[in-house]
Amino acid sequence: EVQLVESGGGSVQSGGTLRLSCAVTAGSYSRLSLGWFRQSPGKEREGLAAIEKDGRTTYANSAKGRFTISQDSTKSTLFLQMSSLTLEDTAKYFCAADLRRMVDVQAAGADPLWWGRGTQVTVSS
Repeated sequence: EVQLVESGGGSVQSGGTLRLSCAVTAGSYSRLSLGWFRQSPGKEREGLAAIEKDGRTTYANSAKGRFTISQDSTKSTLFLQMSSLTLEDTAKYFCAADLRRMVDVQAAGADPLWWGRGTQVTVSS
């Protein structure tokens, strides 16, 4: 069974940086597409960044230039490096996994198959 456990959230001042981690247990699957999402109260869940099985990465406009998605060499940990954080980045951040391409999942308006429980990021002025 695929398991995802996020960590690294916390409180940070506006303009600061934070790196989120997601421990990935892929179970019987050799490769997974992975992504970072976030949701704040009253807002729809937003896809931020994805890394496909072939290593290609995609970013939402809100993340481009400020966030970087990456994996460690063993593909057991997913990262989201965030910089130039603003108050609008305050949200609960989730990692997610799927067997399909994450960009295709999002384009179809579908949900990834597996989700972590999330980690809270709070940006203050």
